[in-house]
Amino acid sequence: MRFITANLNGVRSAASKGFFDWLARQKADAVGVQELKAQADVVEKDFASCGSLQGAFHYAEKKGYSGVGLYTKETPSDVITGVGIDEFDSEGRWVEKRFDKPGRKLSLISVYFPSGSSGEERQQVKFRFLDAMYPHLLALKAEREFILVADVNIAHKEIDLKNWRSNQKNSGFLPEERAWLTRLLDEAGMVDVFRTLNDKAEQYTWWSARGNARANNVGWRLDYHLATPGLAALAKKEKIYVDQMFSDHAPLTIDYDFSL
Repeated sequence: MRFITANLNGVRSAASKGFFDWLARQKADAVGVQELKAQADVVEKDFASCGSLQGAFHYAEKKGYSGVGLYTKETPSDVITGVGIDEFDSEGRWVEKRFDKPGRKLSLISVYFPSGSSGEERQQVKFRFLDAMYPHLLALKAEREFILVADVNIAHKEIDLKNWRSNQKNSGFLPEERAWLTRLLDEAGMVDVFRTLNDKAEQYTWWSARGNARANNVGWRLDYHLATPGLAALAKKEKIYVDQMFSDHAPLTIDYDFSL
């Protein structure tokens, strides 16, 4: 199974830059997208599918904001939007497809974690989201296997961003955020799949629009595949696609040795 994740920073903008043309050539089985920045009237008219991939979406109530999608070739047994908390569900942050069969419970999930970079108020929203997400993921892990693809808006370790020293007090690399991700991996037993396949430095998925950051590869790794151990062990190949620029993020592809 080939699973791609991409923060689009606006589905219409990414489409105009060739994202869906590129996607049609990738032979993906599943694609999680974040930051649609569009509502149902636009998305389900123009972007409901891509070839054989059929989408499910969770929209923000605020127009032009947030929103996530999940495209799959296989038809799911169930689709779940939101986590049951109004503060976050109103921002369109979670879409999950379940592929349950006798003896197997499996989910693919696309999530957009809040950013705290605009100020303290949004940072507190981000902290509340992390506080809510940890037990939610723990409970989900207790009942099913899953792969969650997301813009987590956290660079986990020093290797995951270029200028880590100067960003230790900035949202996305705060000690509390990094500790949350460490706890999710070390205590809850989730797996950062990309890092099981690639331990090299300068593997980034997001770059600031300022200071020629992308041209100089001054970036951050903010986009993740987070999987339960059994599925993570089936990961075989990873690729961050940087040859074209669809948004300020790059698509991350991971191939797994199983089928839906």
